[in-house]
Amino acid sequence: MSNPVASSAWKKVARPFLAISLACTALVGLQGCVAVVVGSAVVGTLAATDRRTLGAQTEDKAIVLKGESALRRALGDAAHVNVNSFNRRALITGEVADEQARLTAENEVRAIQGVAAVQNEVIVSGLSNFSARSSDAVITTKVKASLFDTKDLYGNAFKVITEGGTVFLMGRVTQREGDLAARVAAGVNGVRKVVKVFEYITEAELKAMLATPGKIDLSEESK
Repeated sequence: MSNPVASSAWKKVARPFLAISLACTALVGLQGCVAVVVGSAVVGTLAATDRRTLGAQTEDKAIVLKGESALRRALGDAAHVNVNSFNRRALITGEVADEQARLTAENEVRAIQGVAAVQNEVIVSGLSNFSARSSDAVITTKVKASLFDTKDLYGNAFKVITEGGTVFLMGRVTQREGDLAARVAAGVNGVRKVVKVFEYITEAELKAMLATPGKIDLSEESK
């Protein structure tokens, strides 16, 4: 089903990028390091191979920023809640002190313009420590690397989030891709549970995406 030329070209870029990310995770945290080491060619490729429209990608970034800001105002330091969004579908994860705070977090994110749906995976618990969050970052990177290395999967079609050893998988994928990705993630050392937060598309829709000229363009510049 996959385009072997496009898949091979993308993985040649993705593998070294992920290796650098994993090394940086142990030092300064995954997100901060990636911001430094990723060049425009890699960022352009990420945008080019994303199954969302450019408009949806921009809206997802805005949802995350607005959501995190709203939660800081509403919950302060008494909670640790992360916001992720894929194709305007928001996922919130983390820990809060009580059920009321959990519902507040969901309502704050649901109220953001552009959010189509919210999946609330926040738990009532003590806040995770630095060690636990660092371990989650390493798991996330390992899962991403495993997805990129799996035949018949396009790694960039998946967004991976880890909280307390639970891996959440987001993306626009077929049922077949989603099931395979979940099995791959479950086999990564340290993963306790895998939760699928997918928007499913048909195999015909996937075929049409892969046939679109310029869908994978290694020369595209960062937007």
